[in-house]
Amino acid sequence: MSKDRRDFLGLALASTASAGAIVGLYGVKRTWDALPSVITAGYTTVDLSVAEAGKLYVTTWRGKPIFILKKTADMQECDNREITVGADRYSVMIGLCTHLGCIPAYNENAQKFKCACHGGEFDACGNQTFGPPPRPLDFPPFDVDGSKIVLGKAGDEYKRLIAG
Repeated sequence: MSKDRRDFLGLALASTASAGAIVGLYGVKRTWDALPSVITAGYTTVDLSVAEAGKLYVTTWRGKPIFILKKTADMQECDNREITVGADRYSVMIGLCTHLGCIPAYNENAQKFKCACHGGEFDACGNQTFGPPPRPLDFPPFDVDGSKIVLGKAGDEYKRLIAG
């Protein structure tokens, strides 16, 4: 076999193998990328205008209860645990006790959350006030969009809250 023919066959084989590798890597990448429907399923938009002052509004995000409490003028202020949308103040938190994951009940008259399992208590801001919970109720990642919040998207207000 002549040297020119051998060089040509080697170049043709290398080109074909490279093209196959590129097509294969593209297929693997497409397989690992999340589908658009999966990406959008991680976001939940909540219209805050339906929330009543002093009443707990409960929605779900990724199977977890989300507590949204629109504050009244006489309710305790907690700058590092609430957001302001328009003229209204809101507490937004994941409604799972930080002790063992039970769902605390909200008592409107006492303005606090009480976990029936082990007696843990949280104030209207989500701070633990009594019992075994090791920390306040957690924040879901959210972004404020006008009079709505988008759960699952970490916006500036969320970053401010978790910074403390």
